[in-house]
Amino acid sequence: MKKSLIFLLALASSLGLHASEADLVMPQSLHEISFLHWGFLVCVLGMLFGVYHFMKTKSLPVHPAMREIGEVIYKTCSTYLKQQGRFLAILFVFIGVVVAFYFGGLSHMSVGEVLIILLSTVIGMLGSYAVAAYGIRMNTYANARMAFASLRRDPLRLLNIPLNAGMSIGVMLVCVELIIMLIILLFVPVHLAGVCLIGFAIGESLGASALRIAGGIFTKIADIGSDLMKVVFKIGEDDPRNPGVIAVLRPMV
Repeated sequence: MKKSLIFLLALASSLGLHASEADLVMPQSLHEISFLHWGFLVCVLGMLFGVYHFMKTKSLPVHPAMREIGEVIYKTCSTYLKQQGRFLAILFVFIGVVVAFYFGGLSHMSVGEVLIILLSTVIGMLGSYAVAAYGIRMNTYANARMAFASLRRDPLRLLNIPLNAGMSIGVMLVCVELIIMLIILLFVPVHLAGVCLIGFAIGESLGASALRIAGGIFTKIADIGSDLMKVVFKIGEDDPRNPGVIAVLRPMV
């Protein structure tokens, strides 16, 4: 089995049967496909849907003390996000060198194409960063209001708050990324669409992975804090009076 696989790979390589997204052959009439333009309308409607649930969640009742704690957590998250932005900027320098070397040196693409890939990478990173900022604001709103709603012992409300928050963030993420992809497909020259999609995918994945990993670390810190409250002040880990609950009870995304 291994020998057969090695033979097929060697045969494909000798025949030049290897390709990537840069080799995608786009239809020359792609810009003339009218229904693709309707994608922008769908994305705008989706973003309005996300904003609607954002405002709906923000308007829910919340105890002043829980709102204050939520704002402190939000400021802490914002500081973390700014630090991650600096980290991503430094990381992009190294990734940019690798991307430029691979596509410019090994794939023999022109300087203009390499610059377009790098620009698309930056746009992809900014898209992930913007959605992360939106998600942090939405999560802190929802978490504080969910902690307050738990005092009423209303299971349906406790279900709806994280569902609405998760839908808002999820739809916003899809719409932002889809709008960027539509712009690439419809307004970038056809022969460059493939390399732009490569750059966009690199940047979006890079930003999402870095933010996700560090975000998990931040959540774990909040979890440890709620445990300390349980030990020191004898307050249950899931007790609404425990400030850590606001950070730990994250909406389902």
